[in-house]
Amino acid sequence: MHTESNWITTPLTAALLRGALDVEHTEHGVLPHRLPARARAQYTDGQLAMAESQPSGVRLVFRTRATAVELDTRRTKRVYVGAPPRPDGVYELLVDGRPAARASVAGGNTLTIDMTTGTAEHRPGPAGTLRFTDLPDGNDKGDDNGNGLKDIEIWLPHNETTELIALRTNAPVEPARDPGRRVWLHHGSSVSHGSDAAGPTSTWPALAARLGGVELINLGLSGSALLDPFTARTLRDTPADLISVKIGLNLVNADLMRLRAFTPAVHGFLDTIREGHPTTPLLVVSPILCPIHEDTPGPSAPDFSGLGDGRLRFRATGDPAERASGKLTLGVVRDELARIVEQRAAEDANLHYLDGLALYGEADYAELPLPDELHPDAATHRLMGERFAELAFTDRGAFADGGVSIDGDA
Repeated sequence: MHTESNWITTPLTAALLRGALDVEHTEHGVLPHRLPARARAQYTDGQLAMAESQPSGVRLVFRTRATAVELDTRRTKRVYVGAPPRPDGVYELLVDGRPAARASVAGGNTLTIDMTTGTAEHRPGPAGTLRFTDLPDGNDKGDDNGNGLKDIEIWLPHNETTELIALRTNAPVEPARDPGRRVWLHHGSSVSHGSDAAGPTSTWPALAARLGGVELINLGLSGSALLDPFTARTLRDTPADLISVKIGLNLVNADLMRLRAFTPAVHGFLDTIREGHPTTPLLVVSPILCPIHEDTPGPSAPDFSGLGDGRLRFRATGDPAERASGKLTLGVVRDELARIVEQRAAEDANLHYLDGLALYGEADYAELPLPDELHPDAATHRLMGERFAELAFTDRGAFADGGVSIDGDA
């Protein structure tokens, strides 16, 4: 039987993390980031800072014979004034690729956001401890006690900023093996970030990655898929075998630009990615169905009329007539993205287009409506992940396995 005296503390370093592009050293531990420091410094927006520090797709990965693991973390939990409480973030443990346990951590910081005023208040809180015990044996040959060496993955909450403070196990830890899988780099909005998915392995990109047999780097940035040049440079500079960019929803619901700016910005975004990945399969994905913005421009605004019933919804505040002056709607975005990709594909055989309505369209909305009119629920994430894997990773998809190594030739 193991006791506290058996615990081995392993330093938390970038070598134990997958899916993070930067690691910030804090007073007490490390904070994973999904944008590098140089990109973060170029625009200090609160929404972007919150989104990129939420570790969607980030996981601790190592090999060990341990049967117990402890992880000290400090979360930052979001609270929206007037809105129903958000569920606690979920950590998911995989052993040799198989789900083994789920847990949450109490305590932590609180970020209280008032959507009516656009203000936020940060209150510090204590760290908490995550504990997984009675871990199953691994696939490799066991030791004298019958404990096999196994691959451990701890997927961090996709929707809570998570400072990692200490990792303890009751057996030594060693680096994970190279899985030998292709690396898929994806960028998108809150839908790609994970919105209301059931957990970090259940966001649609995580599901699609598992079905496609690839390693995920998820740059889904809630509210922040805005064709920012620093995001394009991040995609350009990140080694990857496959790249996808899901463009449009945030541009419409933020009412950020008009068609005159949108088209050159998309070209510039793709040009920048191609500087670092000239022949990598690159898939442009248009928005999924979102009825409030199909023909009505943004911005989006919260609708508090249902709060008495514990429901928060969003509405479009633009005027459909404003399309004539160049305001963007999702319909306009899809048409223009399809045209841009068709134009560029004449000289770029590895550039592809996927209509987001193939992932979630009108018939799906009738069966699985968006609960808040903007974000998909857990069932819709599952549907989208399965469909993306079928459309992108099978033999006729943009990401069909042609034996390409990272930034190399077939």
